[in-house]
Amino acid sequence: MNINTHKTIISLLALSMLFLITLSSCSKDDPKDPEIEEPQKEFVSAVDISRYPEVMQFNPVFYNLNNNQKDFLDILTENGVNTIRLKLWVDPENEHAGFTEVKQFSKTLHSKGFKTWLTVHYSDTWADPGKQITPARWQQLNFSALKDSVNAYTKKVVEEMEPDFIQIGNEINPGFLHPLGNINKFDQFKQLLQAGIEAVRETNPDTRIMLHYAGLSGSYAFYNKLQDLDYDIIGLSYYPWWHGKNTGELESTLNQLSDAFDRDVIVAETAYPFTLEWNDWTNNIVGSEDQLILPDFPATELGQQDFIATIRQISWKNVERGLGFSYWGGEQIAWKGSEGTDASPWENLALFDFNNKALPVLKEFSNE
Repeated sequence: MNINTHKTIISLLALSMLFLITLSSCSKDDPKDPEIEEPQKEFVSAVDISRYPEVMQFNPVFYNLNNNQKDFLDILTENGVNTIRLKLWVDPENEHAGFTEVKQFSKTLHSKGFKTWLTVHYSDTWADPGKQITPARWQQLNFSALKDSVNAYTKKVVEEMEPDFIQIGNEINPGFLHPLGNINKFDQFKQLLQAGIEAVRETNPDTRIMLHYAGLSGSYAFYNKLQDLDYDIIGLSYYPWWHGKNTGELESTLNQLSDAFDRDVIVAETAYPFTLEWNDWTNNIVGSEDQLILPDFPATELGQQDFIATIRQISWKNVERGLGFSYWGGEQIAWKGSEGTDASPWENLALFDFNNKALPVLKEFSNE
């Protein structure tokens, strides 16, 4: 072998090695490499059944889709519900939605395999866009002491209840913990949110933190002012009779918020009627056709199912970072009987009909 042939062989070997190294490097960096798995988001199929412990004191009997008597929670499980949302009040007038009840119910839910999602109202009663009343025990505190109380209370909640998801406030469009946490006192409102967020991060970093806004209008401006806070999920309430009848607007808003603020998004509250009839003497919130999305979603069993099928498609399939949805008031049958005047204003929006039989809408909670 002459010297030139020897040099040629060495050169060819070197080029072959370089090609193999380059090919290996490209293969590792190629996002289409089948060995590299993209992280999969997990569908949140939730129901808010905050009044379940109260309802069950009246011993109602529930039936599944096959009209067989069955445990209420088991009916939810067999239809794909994987998360239970619960409200938490600081010092309610009775035990319902208070710390002891919610803690015990959370244990029961975890033992049955559900994830839990706590909506902490930081109030003794309903907190929503119409009212955000500071708990009586904190009303005389100055701002610094109020922040400390929010932090300590939130730590106790996370430590003892171990929620998978937690809201710092409920429908906090106007702020929370009024008057000191009114959104018009924006710096104070933000500091109170931060006090709750820090409590969660320090107690259980695995608990996902949500900020919750009611409706679509104004949501971008709201979250834009809070984008530097350390939270995980944007939550929106969507009820057509309050927040508009254009489900396309819901989809575009979820996409806009997720893209702009680099967060997962979820429909934190929604519901729809299966009838406009009543089953007790308590005034219903939804009772007329002008509250509906017609003709697409009439107040029928199929209309209710189709509406939630649409919400599911939007919040899970159509929005890239959509996590799913929570159905509010699924348990709120007319639990005090047909003549109850202080029971459910929601029995025509529950997940069970007037005979406590599961409605077809429950088929939309499965991820199959």
